[in-house]
Amino acid sequence: MELDVKNNKPTVFSGVQPSGILHLGNYLGALAQWVEMQNQYNCIFCVVDYHAITVKQEPKELSRRILDVVKTYLAAGINPEKSVVFQQSDITAHTELAWILNCLARMADLNKMTQFKEKGGEKESVSVGLYDYPVLMAADILLYNTDAVPVGEDQVQHVELARTLAQRFNRDYGQVFKIPEVAIRKQGARIMGLDDPTKKMSKSASSSANYIALTDAPEVAAKKIMRAVTDSGKEIKYDLKNKPAIANLMTIYSLLAGVSLKDLENKYRGKMYGEFKKDLAEAVKQFLIKFRLKYHDYSDDEVKRILKDGARQVGPVAEETLKRVKIKLGITT
Repeated sequence: MELDVKNNKPTVFSGVQPSGILHLGNYLGALAQWVEMQNQYNCIFCVVDYHAITVKQEPKELSRRILDVVKTYLAAGINPEKSVVFQQSDITAHTELAWILNCLARMADLNKMTQFKEKGGEKESVSVGLYDYPVLMAADILLYNTDAVPVGEDQVQHVELARTLAQRFNRDYGQVFKIPEVAIRKQGARIMGLDDPTKKMSKSASSSANYIALTDAPEVAAKKIMRAVTDSGKEIKYDLKNKPAIANLMTIYSLLAGVSLKDLENKYRGKMYGEFKKDLAEAVKQFLIKFRLKYHDYSDDEVKRILKDGARQVGPVAEETLKRVKIKLGITT
């Protein structure tokens, strides 16, 4: 695929950090949506490695995970013939624009970011990068004249910051940036933990019972489903307020099997939780069997070629945006 930003398709940008295990929540909440978008948008998907180093990483593991994230993209259905996949650190315009946006951003903007506080932002040992990474995320988005950013609910605030900084720059220096919109998947935007339906499924969870890793053996994943917490009562009904655990499991089942929530309610009317979980466990098992086959289809060399080709395609777009910014600022003579 060659990136054609002059066609009539809107542009989508999103990315994943290579900072840990990718899980079923990442797939259902993000990757599956990306796959659906490939025919309607110019899709640009990044491995945001500079975001990953806001916390200490072991270098060899980070190098390995960068390749693994791309393999996950590909196994999920991201097609390099339809979408551009690249590594953030290969395009220096990301950090250069981030510095410029830092000079527009205000402490009040960043102090509002709830994710920083959730990640231990009150500790003095936390890196400045962790505090500031929403500005780098804004640079990621704005470099590519992005129309839509598919994100989970927890990232909406960061896209709003990108919008604020774009509007502030355009107002103070002249029109450069397109104002991006948030694209949230209506169902599955927030997959909750198997061990606690009040907390999001997370790769940083203290227990592996919280999530199903995309690298889990199918049999292991099936056991996690069977051990997942359920609600009081017996009725299998989608009720987020009163039955959050079953509602979460139903969402996973619905998205994996392509069956509506209403059809699931009808199918399991009068049946027990055990039967429902057994069928869901089998659906998860079959999904992972197919996913793992695709994942192992790609060699490291093939992934590196895809990343290199992606950087070649997006580099000129990023440099053109940065050039226009510098002209407006008066730092290009």
